[in-house]
Amino acid sequence: MNKFFKSRMIRSMVPYFILALAVILAFRLTTEFSFFTEAFGHFWAVVAPFVTGAVMAYIMNLPCTGIQRLLEKTGNPFAIKRSRGLSVLILVIIVVILITLILNWVIPAVASSVVLFVEGFPYYQEALISWLQAVNEWDLPDIIPDFYISEDGIFAVINDLIASFELGSFMDNIIAGFGGFFSAIFSAFLAVVSSIYLLIEKDKLKAFVMRLIKAATSESTNETILKYSRKLDFNFHRYIYVQTIDGVILGTLMFAVLFFGFRSDFALILALILGILNYIPYFGSIFGTAIAVLIIALTQGVPTALVAAIIMFGIQQLDGNFIQPKLMGGSFSLSPLLIIISVTVGMAYGGILGMLVAIPIVALLKDVLDSYIEYLEKKKKEPPPPSEFMDRDIW
Repeated sequence: MNKFFKSRMIRSMVPYFILALAVILAFRLTTEFSFFTEAFGHFWAVVAPFVTGAVMAYIMNLPCTGIQRLLEKTGNPFAIKRSRGLSVLILVIIVVILITLILNWVIPAVASSVVLFVEGFPYYQEALISWLQAVNEWDLPDIIPDFYISEDGIFAVINDLIASFELGSFMDNIIAGFGGFFSAIFSAFLAVVSSIYLLIEKDKLKAFVMRLIKAATSESTNETILKYSRKLDFNFHRYIYVQTIDGVILGTLMFAVLFFGFRSDFALILALILGILNYIPYFGSIFGTAIAVLIIALTQGVPTALVAAIIMFGIQQLDGNFIQPKLMGGSFSLSPLLIIISVTVGMAYGGILGMLVAIPIVALLKDVLDSYIEYLEKKKKEPPPPSEFMDRDIW
């Protein structure tokens, strides 16, 4: 088989084969584009749980590696020999305990807050109508339009919306919803199982990929790939670590302000929302703060919401100017404009996941571009080699 691939005739035919394959693929893409989109959709539906499992395994590998190092430091031969499997088992037990605590403590508290908020809808609507009517009475020309909202009008819109649903389509939606629910449960199960196996087999998988890269590329190309792969891995690890710690700090500060400062019944759920949205760079904390201010405005009045907005804005400035830079340690020295562009492009092409991975990827691309510019600058400063004409003795 090796002699077959080393044959001069076979090697000379490879470029023509690749060109023919590219022409056929381009022709099929232009004439039957829908065929490829449907094929990719079916393919993605199959591999999506495993891709999700790979992402979960990558995130869980952070604490798993830490547990593995602690086991290796114990000096126990049994723990050292089976450190990877034991670390995965310990991590799974910790995750199960955390999920149990969340289901028993956090979820009921969040559910009670949601029920309390829904029960207060009539009061919020009345307060909103009163506020809008008060604003209309100010008679500010060209700033606030002269409009009035009646309670009957709001409920008429809701009733018309409910009446627009037909019973048949409603039942079809329920059946489709159950089918989607069970499909989602099965996909989640596959993702969890595959993530556990990926965690256990991480070292073998990593060794195989490195061996493949080394065999398929030259030594310089191999070194470049490994260099920037490690840099990208470091960027992702650092970003996940920083955003998690920063989200915990920011959520705790917001909970303290909302619960002890404003006595809000929704302090816990608003702090959780803010901590989760903080994973979205630049915009996440802004959205979380806006949601908190809106809830306070509906439940405790506009003046209280304005005071809360000022305090939350101050906390955001403290976080953005002192806490986050201290945690980042210069890992992502990106300008705010570049961050906004990165997040926008990531959201357009990858949704929420694209927003989350945009900053580490752009930071790596910036490092690659900086290295290339330094190479060009260094090459430009080098003296040009002497020409053949200058080397000759013309005398």
